[in-house]
Amino acid sequence: QVQLVESGGGLVQAGGSLRLSCAASGRTFSSYSMGWFRQAPGKEREFVSAISWNDRNTYYTDSVKGRFTISRDNAKNTVYLQMNSLKPEDTAVYYCAAGYCSGYGCYKEHGYAYWGQGTQVTVSS
Repeated sequence: QVQLVESGGGLVQAGGSLRLSCAASGRTFSSYSMGWFRQAPGKEREFVSAISWNDRNTYYTDSVKGRFTISRDNAKNTVYLQMNSLKPEDTAVYYCAAGYCSGYGCYKEHGYAYWGQGTQVTVSS
């Protein structure tokens, strides 16, 4: 069992930055691929970014490429999402997830077994 707790959300002006963190419990964190998803009001949850268990591969949805960076620190059982040049359309609840997905599977919700409760990110124009 893995418990995930996100933090770092908040209100920021367009063009600003935030860094989300997701702290995981358990001793098997380093074996999981980690992902970030988001859900805007009235919309379905969508993939944002993912990182493989061994830190060798990262994945991003097109709308955040060049602005967001995912990273992980296995010694701290934490995954990060650095978000720069934020836009109002980035406003959403951001969720982190853990699973044994690889490659294309990491773009899909079913690639993850564990989910956090989410953290709100609001970008004002």
